[in-house]
Amino acid sequence: MVFSVSPALAPNWRPDSWQQKPAAQQPQYPDAEALQEVLAQLATLPPLVTSWEVNGLKQQIARAQRGEFFVLQGGDCAESFGDCRPEIIANRLKVLLQMSLVLVHGMRKRVLRIGRFAGQYAKPRSADMETKNGVTLPSYRGDLVNAPAFTAEARIPDPQRLLEGHMRSAMTINFVRGLIDGGFADLHHPEYWDLNWVQHSPLAAEYQQRVDALGDSVRFMETLAGRPISDFSRVDFYTSHEALLLWYEQAQTRQVPRSEGWYNLSTHFPWIGMRTAEIGGAHVEYCRGLRNPMGVKVSPSMSADWVLELCRVLNPDNEPGRLTLIHRMGADKIGDHLPRLIEAVRAAGHTVLWMCDPMHGNTISTPNGLKTRPFDKIMSEVEQSFAIHAACGSHLGGVHLELTGEDVTECTGGARNLSHQDLERAYKSQVDPRLNYEQALELAIKIARAAR
Repeated sequence: MVFSVSPALAPNWRPDSWQQKPAAQQPQYPDAEALQEVLAQLATLPPLVTSWEVNGLKQQIARAQRGEFFVLQGGDCAESFGDCRPEIIANRLKVLLQMSLVLVHGMRKRVLRIGRFAGQYAKPRSADMETKNGVTLPSYRGDLVNAPAFTAEARIPDPQRLLEGHMRSAMTINFVRGLIDGGFADLHHPEYWDLNWVQHSPLAAEYQQRVDALGDSVRFMETLAGRPISDFSRVDFYTSHEALLLWYEQAQTRQVPRSEGWYNLSTHFPWIGMRTAEIGGAHVEYCRGLRNPMGVKVSPSMSADWVLELCRVLNPDNEPGRLTLIHRMGADKIGDHLPRLIEAVRAAGHTVLWMCDPMHGNTISTPNGLKTRPFDKIMSEVEQSFAIHAACGSHLGGVHLELTGEDVTECTGGARNLSHQDLERAYKSQVDPRLNYEQALELAIKIARAAR
């Protein structure tokens, strides 16, 4: 692929400059020529998002940094091509809308919604190979790379999957936009968002009280205004995914008219995962040249100097709205590690949005070999995050969650007190365990309480 030279917003940077750096978590394609042919096609396809949407999100994240918004980012750990279906997409959107309704009512603050979907088709893995029953094969790296079936053929990285991932991301974004523009997110009708569980959940009464209270508030404001308020009829909604598979990301990195620099137009909000956040690594090199707002996962193993260098490299001009630090510590470690990072970033004067990912640091394995996450640990990490930020003179600006609108049993605990034995009833994730719709809404209710 041939790219023209960009205005020097990032010194010595090009969309392909990451290729000169060590690149972790990248699949080894057996046919290099076939890969390049697919990437050339990707580079000519229409973008999935627009630069003005990206710029709009950056402005709203800047407001979240000032405490005017709370960010709710959520969706699947890894999307699958097979789940690109209207009912599954609609249910994902519903549960995020329901959660945001609870947060708006409980926190008395606007909520910025970012879906962890429409491109979350690649996943980092702890090992390149996995062994089952004495057979060793390449690890499943998400539908963008290979297939989950444990066969040699399924695990071969296939570049054609890059095109299918783009296609299914486009269909997902198109459907979400159609739902929102058609009034699906209208605050006058939150009953549109109800899932089947609402009537029998232990949280049904509290949720319905919040719905009724918000509806009364909307009608009261419009009575005072003497007219319908359009902001209550639709919401802004943005997409995000981990910028993991760099060939795919590079192919959709574009320049746009009347705007300096380069945009990743496959998503509004890319983020760098913990496993790929090395200073001097390919992922940091790639992301430093983008105009998108972006996130970086921060773990207990990171030193203050490491985090400060990430801030310097990824946001050298200290641009508001540019950088989000997503801490994923674990409920048992956050108290020992988060305060020193907050203090270091604050002392250095970096402008960032702090978000909490309470999922990844609380993953355990059950006796029957399934990965799960205890709900009480997830909630504990969120509650500790609010308290630690307040004690450090900072504020928690959002949460980053792996969840689904489906009736799965992957995380233990919650209002129905799911046990290890319950997990096998509806454990569907190919990678990491997700909150089901009921646990997600319970978490939103408790987040609202913790924030107050």
